[in-house]
Amino acid sequence: MKNKHSYIQAGELYAEIGVDTEEALKRLAEIRISLHCWQGDDVRGFLNSGGILTGGITATGNYPGTARNACELRQDMEKAFRYIPGKHKVNLHAIYAETDGKTGRDEIEPVHFTHWLEWAQSNNLGLDFNPTCFSHPLSADGFTLSHPDKKTRDFWIRHCKASRRIGEYFGNQLKRKCITNIWIPDGYKDVPVDRLAPRERLKESLDEIFSEKIDSRYHTDSLESKLFGIGSESYVVGSHEFYLGYAIKNGKAVCLDTGHFHPTETVSNKISSLSLFLEEILLHLSRPVRWDSDHVVILDNELEEIAFEIIRNDLTERIYIGLDFFDASINRIAAWIIGSRNVIKSLFYAMLEPVTLLKKCEQEGDYTMRLALLEEMKTYPFGAVWDEYCERSGVPVREKWLPEIKKYENDILLKRKQ
Repeated sequence: MKNKHSYIQAGELYAEIGVDTEEALKRLAEIRISLHCWQGDDVRGFLNSGGILTGGITATGNYPGTARNACELRQDMEKAFRYIPGKHKVNLHAIYAETDGKTGRDEIEPVHFTHWLEWAQSNNLGLDFNPTCFSHPLSADGFTLSHPDKKTRDFWIRHCKASRRIGEYFGNQLKRKCITNIWIPDGYKDVPVDRLAPRERLKESLDEIFSEKIDSRYHTDSLESKLFGIGSESYVVGSHEFYLGYAIKNGKAVCLDTGHFHPTETVSNKISSLSLFLEEILLHLSRPVRWDSDHVVILDNELEEIAFEIIRNDLTERIYIGLDFFDASINRIAAWIIGSRNVIKSLFYAMLEPVTLLKKCEQEGDYTMRLALLEEMKTYPFGAVWDEYCERSGVPVREKWLPEIKKYENDILLKRKQ
């Protein structure tokens, strides 16, 4: 009753500035974010030899309880979803296929994800997908789709084609669009002489991958850039400029990973510009610390600014939101919960802003009122409205979910022998 009373009071305050909290609650419930499976097992997957990571991918820390197989991973994700308000999606990498151990990455099919699909159907979840172009003998030298050897390129082309077919199958079966996102580690540690040739090969590979028509009702292709990474400090083939040009010319989506740009660059400021030229945009939300370190998302200024850009410009139907961090130094299930709740909070916070009034002030040149309102909004009782959303969604308010995760850790995670 105390929470309900606080919500009623908060609703009355927001109503005075033209914000309908009930409408915001309904709107928020319609947004699905994509929870990345690889946080649960430190990006090891089930197709890697010994679970060794390559391609600049690394998960630091040795917190106990890593999921050792697909059943444990799904069990852990189910546990996380119990404390994340709303209905969402799961983002899979190709290495999470359940095969006979003999299937190559270029031979994967929907049947290898049968258990994932059935699980998604039973839990009312959508599925997104990613080809895994790393942690493989044919990516050991740091090149895949731009590799100078045609046989190697052809292997990764077949893998990406197979991944797109799997993504389309997910979308068709679940009647919820699947985003299949391509990221490759290709690049040089030191300064190359020829920057053009690898990008020419990458373009040719992408042209071949996308030559196979996929039903856009069920599937969207996305391309993810990077500034630099471990092993590609001086040159990345799939740069932001490369993929942006390719996407605009070929009608694809661009993935903006918040950890893949210069530390002084903000993804939030790119959204409005790209929305004028791209029909769809994918966001991978992580928290960079000095560079692409993939920390758990916190409710910081940049996350709020990203949410403001989406909500103020009514882009929720054109922007897909996924998480992409992998922290092995803390409880992995708690990491999912903390990151997801923060992303949802940021969107909700933006929905409770008097956007119409603020835009009117701006259009009329009343920048004083605009600034005053923006600053006063920071101390409006957002927490009371958030608690109401959690209660209506059947998840604990505030930190009350934490004891349950600690119990799960003691009962389940600590008993897993790695």
